[in-house]
Amino acid sequence: MLFYCSGRPPPRGAKVAPQTSAQPKGPLDSVYQEIAILKKLDHPNIVNLVEVLDDPSEDHLYMGTPVMEVPTDKPLTEEQARFYFQGLIMGIEFLHYQKIIHRDIKPSNLLVGEDGQIKIADFGVSNQFEGTDALLTSSVGTPAFMAPETISESRKNFHGKALDVWAMGVTLYCFVVGRCPFMDDQILSLHNKIKNQLVEYPEHTRPVLSEELKDLILKMLDKNPETRITVPQIKLHPWVTKHGVEPLPTEDENCTLIEVTEEEVENSVKHVPSLATVILVKTMLRKRSFGNPFDGNKREERFMSATGNLVKQASGDGLKSGDLPEVGEDAVLS
Repeated sequence: MLFYCSGRPPPRGAKVAPQTSAQPKGPLDSVYQEIAILKKLDHPNIVNLVEVLDDPSEDHLYMGTPVMEVPTDKPLTEEQARFYFQGLIMGIEFLHYQKIIHRDIKPSNLLVGEDGQIKIADFGVSNQFEGTDALLTSSVGTPAFMAPETISESRKNFHGKALDVWAMGVTLYCFVVGRCPFMDDQILSLHNKIKNQLVEYPEHTRPVLSEELKDLILKMLDKNPETRITVPQIKLHPWVTKHGVEPLPTEDENCTLIEVTEEEVENSVKHVPSLATVILVKTMLRKRSFGNPFDGNKREERFMSATGNLVKQASGDGLKSGDLPEVGEDAVLS
């Protein structure tokens, strides 16, 4: 279960069913559309967005346990890495099918669910696109997982799917080595390594990595996005399928296009009142009056006070903390 708080907006520019109104959409409308899409992303390798709570007092996102922490002295075995990577492939294929580029694939954004499957999480910098691929111009995400074309001085735009593939390659390297392939404390030096340094492995890697695994990583970390391996090609790679012993589902078996209605967009977010509002409404209900329940002498001062002061003043007028649970969400919002 995942609750997405309003302080962390999901990807920009979601697609919805055609509208009858010709009025242009504002930024908030777009956010609601995107939330409605994310809530319907039903896939075993995608974190399920159960509900969105618009809470003025919260700005946090609580999820689960990452598949691994990086760096680590205990990387995954090839068998473990293959299992999790197969789930990552299926999740990314599903997202790309929905025309969503994740843009921040890394081990800490891959959670292990109760079913043992990997779940792709954190869509905070994602993009949804039209056509066959996203054409992006901005660099976002985690520096060590950024593709070389995003930090190139000469390229003004780049394709989204190839960015996810690069990050998948860095992630797979992390799985089996325990650290990123390109590392540096200085951001400019890190960028230089990403753009120019060859992929290398520690001299005493144990157990020794298979040549097939190294071949896949090398093809995913191709510095030229035009020749970089694609997700459909990754699905057929011998290391992924164990030479055909573990073939992955086809795209038709794995993907179904998600569409949302205007009603789903309108109901995509539940609004939660602030604590001050709850106390005020609770007091009004108890007194059966819609007037100011507090002292008339300091009416303006109390209504303009901060939440903490309002709570303190309300307690002084006979409200007890134990009274608050009596007011349910439906009563407050009705």
